[in-house]
Amino acid sequence: MSDQQQKAMVGTPHTCCAPENCKSVSTNTLSTTCSRNDECCKDETQVARAQRDNSVATRCCADSKDTADNCCGCEEHSEPNVDVSSPATTSESECCSGGCCAEQQSHGVSCCQPTQQRGEPCCGDTHEHGNRSNGGYGISHRDGEHHEYRVYGMDCPACAKTIEKSLTQLQGIQSVVVNYSTGKMRVVGNDKAVFEQIPAQVKKLGYAVEPIVQGRTRTYLIEGMDCGACARTIENHLRKVPGVKTVAVNFSNGKMIIEHDNSVQDIVSEVAKVGYRASLMNENRPVAAESGRSRSGDALIVLSGVLLALGLISTYLPLPPIVPIGLFAACMVIGGYKPARNAYYAVRSRSLDMNVLMTMAALGAAIIGQWAEGASVVWLFALGNVLQNKSIEKTRNSIRSLMSLTPPEAWVKVGSELVRQPVENVGVGDVIVVKPGERIPLDGEVVKGTSSVNQAPITGESIPVDKQVGDPVYAGTINENGSLEIAVTKLSGDSAISHIIHMVEEAQEKKAPTQAFVDKFARVYTPVVFILALLVMAIPPLMGFGTWIGWVYKGLELLVVACPCALVISTPVAIVSAIGNAAKNGVLIKGGTALETAGKITAIAFDKTGTLTEGKPKVSQVFSLETTKEHLLAIARMLEAHSTHSIASAIVQHVQALKIDALQGESFRNIVGKGVTAIVDGVEYFAGNLSLFQEVGAPIQQIEEQIQSLQDEGNTIVIVGTRQQIHGFITVADTVRKTTAWTVQSLKDMGIRQVVMLTGDNEGTAKRIANQTGVDRYYAELLPEDKVNALKHIQDEGHIIAMVGDGINDAPALATANVGIAMGGAGTDTAMETADIVLMSDNLEKLPYTIEVSKRALRIIKENVSFSLVIKFLALLLIFPGWLTLWGAVVSDTGAAIIVILNSMRLLKSMRQS
Repeated sequence: MSDQQQKAMVGTPHTCCAPENCKSVSTNTLSTTCSRNDECCKDETQVARAQRDNSVATRCCADSKDTADNCCGCEEHSEPNVDVSSPATTSESECCSGGCCAEQQSHGVSCCQPTQQRGEPCCGDTHEHGNRSNGGYGISHRDGEHHEYRVYGMDCPACAKTIEKSLTQLQGIQSVVVNYSTGKMRVVGNDKAVFEQIPAQVKKLGYAVEPIVQGRTRTYLIEGMDCGACARTIENHLRKVPGVKTVAVNFSNGKMIIEHDNSVQDIVSEVAKVGYRASLMNENRPVAAESGRSRSGDALIVLSGVLLALGLISTYLPLPPIVPIGLFAACMVIGGYKPARNAYYAVRSRSLDMNVLMTMAALGAAIIGQWAEGASVVWLFALGNVLQNKSIEKTRNSIRSLMSLTPPEAWVKVGSELVRQPVENVGVGDVIVVKPGERIPLDGEVVKGTSSVNQAPITGESIPVDKQVGDPVYAGTINENGSLEIAVTKLSGDSAISHIIHMVEEAQEKKAPTQAFVDKFARVYTPVVFILALLVMAIPPLMGFGTWIGWVYKGLELLVVACPCALVISTPVAIVSAIGNAAKNGVLIKGGTALETAGKITAIAFDKTGTLTEGKPKVSQVFSLETTKEHLLAIARMLEAHSTHSIASAIVQHVQALKIDALQGESFRNIVGKGVTAIVDGVEYFAGNLSLFQEVGAPIQQIEEQIQSLQDEGNTIVIVGTRQQIHGFITVADTVRKTTAWTVQSLKDMGIRQVVMLTGDNEGTAKRIANQTGVDRYYAELLPEDKVNALKHIQDEGHIIAMVGDGINDAPALATANVGIAMGGAGTDTAMETADIVLMSDNLEKLPYTIEVSKRALRIIKENVSFSLVIKFLALLLIFPGWLTLWGAVVSDTGAAIIVILNSMRLLKSMRQS
């Protein structure tokens, strides 16, 4: 340590806190940051530590053993109850005399003291001032580490004192402050090992502690939710829990995203209070749920059902009335404990969910002496919940199963050895080895080996794809034969399968128009029917119509009918099932709105190049004039092999496929914009366009008209010959995909009234492609903005239109269409981001399937909503004539919900595909 620093430690004035050296003062965090050229920070170690993390606000004036990392900063946020009368405010040294910390001094805190909580003189007093005021913390830990814990099991402030006294006796502990009000404990120690003893020491005292990790956002899986009201109940409850900052629960995918300062166990316990099970997710791999709890819940339902059956049987036997009543009461307690507990927390959270309604109905039935009805309500409701949960979990697992596609570890090549490492530890550029039969753990590029890879998990293609050096491969796909060495191109969190999972989960969180309408309807319907039930119970008997018991019974039936579960889940379960099915088949549908709109489309527009066609030039025809085709192609291969143009590559590949050898030439020369030339046996040969041969004076008059006609049809012409003779010419064109005509016809068979092609090519090319593909009409010679206008024109005709493109060049058109569909999503992140629906494979085979699953989902949603509404209104109509029993009302509600779920699960089954 320098002399200057040593002086600083005993309070000698220095430039560390001079006003001109301070870059900023944050009044929110009570911290000051000084420039790194300060005198007190010139020590090499201190400068390095100050650079390392300026966000950790401590001070540079401490010695090298301190945890202080930031020049002149303050370590913690000021506690609201810091004692401003502590000695710290009167004992400050000249370290901070420059005015730099005037802002802090007003709070009784020195900018150079190790923490503002502890009331200690600046930069040097070694005495601890562990003063606390009104429950605030006043810990001195000049040379120690600071840890914070949450304490469980304290009943009074005396418990806090007991813990403090016990822990301060441990060697290495400097200070302990336990705040009974918040249930938190702060410990300062100068030995890292001592912190490991704290949980065991506290446990001996009869309490438990857990380290607190500040400001963490985590994702939990939630089990047991039956409808959207359950999600709202959890949200409302957790928002009241101290330490919870934000919370969002999604019923569709059964996930909760929450930012909290308290422990994971705290959150799990709070969720359990309202009757649901939470388990932390880790790196997209869900932590296994406690199956034991599920089995115990099923056992309670079975026991409750047995008691109900015995009670019903006992009513027909000559037994005292207390026997069946006792059996029914036991059935209600065992089967209704969980719903009753959930109802309690729902009421506290101001949620009117089905647990509240059913609990009120069961208690009301018992009060009016209808014990058999009340027990039936409880058992049927509990049984229905179990069946609903099991069914809904199947739909959610359609996405969760994708998470298990990628192996957690990879064989990484390190020198000549293979080392097995977690995929999270593998970096871009590392080489991994995948053996035959194994799943590929990370996205990458083949650098050694050949094999066939089953890409069905990503693209939905059932036929394995041959892979060789230079080809891309994707995480989650299966290496079928041959060992592959792969250079990693993306980290585990950035792989194609990770993007798919992330986007599908986001899609599940987006409400479809039908779902939004149903949710609004349910928010009005439930309270209206609830109030109506209370009025039915009170007003008619007060006015002298009928008996109290009769009208209360009808009111209880209304409470049951008020539960909108079947209606609320009718849409999200269908959407989740459809999106999950599509994802497994290589189609990414980004939300319920896109799904519903795709089910309504009446017209589809295609970009031509790369969508209807291959997007790559291929030789279509060969015309030989003064020689054989084989000789013509041998000359063409020799010439074009020395050109890098895409058309030249297409010709070379075509000749190679025919296994025709090239002639031997010399003096090769490219003629920019026109062609290429070379000398064979002293004769100069040319291969190029019409203008090249016009320029060299070749006799082209006899073929000029034919060439012009072929060009008008969209062909590119490559003429081969010499100055004196034309040997022939080759036509190169973008060819139509093999599946295009089948796709277009399939769409028409499904009810699509208009299939349109949009292209920037000339009229001749557009007409030729249109005839080959079978589209209804085409628009040619379009600029990007013209494609947008063409789509708007079709929309003005009354069509709901989808646009299909590559997701890169067609972004404006994709955004203008009612639904944008991009192809080849596995190979480009852009396609994933720009479109509403992404076909992961680079072909059109999945398009008819996509439209079919969308139409089917829309049909099932309409069936579910209609069925739910009809059942509700029928139940309401049957109540007042007295034709509906209380247990019948439960069956109508729970039964309708189960039927709706089972109907939606039909979308999980495979549908007709190519």
